[in-house]
Amino acid sequence: MKLSNVLSAVNQIEKSKFINFLDRVCTEASESDKVLAKRISNFEGQIKDAPSSEVTQLFKLALPLLTKEVKRLLALSGTQASLLINILSRDGNCVAQVSWIERLYAKEWKSINDHSQKLKEIIFAGSDPGIFDENKRLGIYYSCLKEAFHNDENINREAKITDEERGILNVLAHQLDVTAEDKVAIEHLIHPIEKSGVQDCLNQLREIGLLFISKKEQSVYVPDEIVVMLHRIQGKQLADKHILRILRTLSDAELSNILKAHDKRIRGVDRKEKITSIFKMGLSATQILSQDLHNDKAQVNERKERLKQLISDLQLKLDKLGSTLEERCELIIQALNTSSDREFNVLSATGYKALFETITKHKPDIIKLLRTEFELEDNIEIEVERLRALSITPYDILYTLTNDEVKSLKVSMDITRRGDVRQVIVEAFANATDKLIENYEALARRDLAMLRQQNVEIAEADIGVKFEEVTKAIFEELGFDVDEDLRRSINTAKDKADILISISEDDIIIGEAKTCKNGDFAKYSTTSRQIKAYVNRCESAGKRVSQVLIIAPTFSTDFIESAELDTEVNISLLEAGGLKKIYEAFKSRRNPNFSAKLLTKGGLLKADLIAKRI
Repeated sequence: MKLSNVLSAVNQIEKSKFINFLDRVCTEASESDKVLAKRISNFEGQIKDAPSSEVTQLFKLALPLLTKEVKRLLALSGTQASLLINILSRDGNCVAQVSWIERLYAKEWKSINDHSQKLKEIIFAGSDPGIFDENKRLGIYYSCLKEAFHNDENINREAKITDEERGILNVLAHQLDVTAEDKVAIEHLIHPIEKSGVQDCLNQLREIGLLFISKKEQSVYVPDEIVVMLHRIQGKQLADKHILRILRTLSDAELSNILKAHDKRIRGVDRKEKITSIFKMGLSATQILSQDLHNDKAQVNERKERLKQLISDLQLKLDKLGSTLEERCELIIQALNTSSDREFNVLSATGYKALFETITKHKPDIIKLLRTEFELEDNIEIEVERLRALSITPYDILYTLTNDEVKSLKVSMDITRRGDVRQVIVEAFANATDKLIENYEALARRDLAMLRQQNVEIAEADIGVKFEEVTKAIFEELGFDVDEDLRRSINTAKDKADILISISEDDIIIGEAKTCKNGDFAKYSTTSRQIKAYVNRCESAGKRVSQVLIIAPTFSTDFIESAELDTEVNISLLEAGGLKKIYEAFKSRRNPNFSAKLLTKGGLLKADLIAKRI
């Protein structure tokens, strides 16, 4: 979830630690930073009272300072905090219940402890003189790390590893080819990670603004922006899911090249095990792309050509390819790091939901696979809104499948178009959304016969939900930010708004999509109670409701008059046919001129005039 949405999801007390930490860092830095000082002066010294949009902007402005301070504090926080940060910054763990984080921690601790005991036997077994084998390499790293940790005791100081020592140890580990998994296990031998006290450590991390804890839901939130910051502090070039995406795109021979480059076994190892082994090694993306995947004898031009093909295989949209090998690696990394927004935008909310439902139908074990891949909670239902909150895109889902599995899925779904398999599957659902938009008015009127005549197969009970989803898709096509994360954080079991459109960090439009089978839509009193409850929920979360927009096939005269005379909320009415006209006009223009203000005039909107203005 984005920081702005997390700030909306938690109450003032729950976000106070983050605000206090941000305030302290900014206040200390503002003495020497005039730009920051001017920004803080806009709050009149009260950041805690600032709207979430201003807090988010201030966070972005102060990010270099925050990163430096967080890095310093984490270095003082011990190995337990490091392990928790590693868990919380992994894919799928940015929103989770406290109890689930504790379970993941216990599982991770056991894995590290078991591995450290295996390494202990190897290290203390020694090696033959003159042979530089794994025993020797691990033994050297163990001795150096032990000295770095305990040398402070010689001058009567607390044993710890400083940032400078950590930097030297990282260089040493790279030169000795000690994997990330081995580094953690060896450090656990010298300075054991605490087995209990996860709740206290979470509170410690909350004090330095790295996470939010909702007491009501007993949930932990780590905003996307903070996850990116933590990756930078950890030295991770790519999220785990993107490293796995690269590995799953490579050939078996290239996976073997990577393993051979680090003296790992390849004979009798299947493809899945190769990928798992490489992933656990914690290699940098640059090392994999520029060196390890290639044959030892491959020239620079051959390596560049292979990366050019990889860019195509990964469906990355780059403005340039880069003239050097290093530049090409950097462009791939940058493209993957910024791919989430593009991948979410390929499909509308409706298209994503339809894709997920279809994959689940044809491959029921996808739910179990996603739980394993992204460490998702056992007791939480896996649905599209949850996946979006965790920044899991349609492509992320398809990349959890092997190349053979995704080809089999394409055949099962009766998709015959040629091309990159994952791309073809995603585009098929973009086309499915277009078909529903074509029949938007029939959906609004619940005209099942017309829908079936147009080869739209849908159960009558699902028409209301589909109409809501297609309405969202239209607004997304019109360029609006349909904020599913915000809607999820605001909705309750009782009050569930259909659509929330963010027109700025703090201003929103509430949308309600109503179907009606016979005649005009006329239920004003019921609809009025609903929308006023939604307005209260949004305002309680610090959002300003600029307008309520109700979409229906047509409206009764009484409904229109009641909406115009309502003094509590600003209501605009738009007929389904009118919204479709606006959409068609927008799509037909090369440079459409369309603004949210056209939907905030109040009363029954004149779609014909709006379409002409576009």
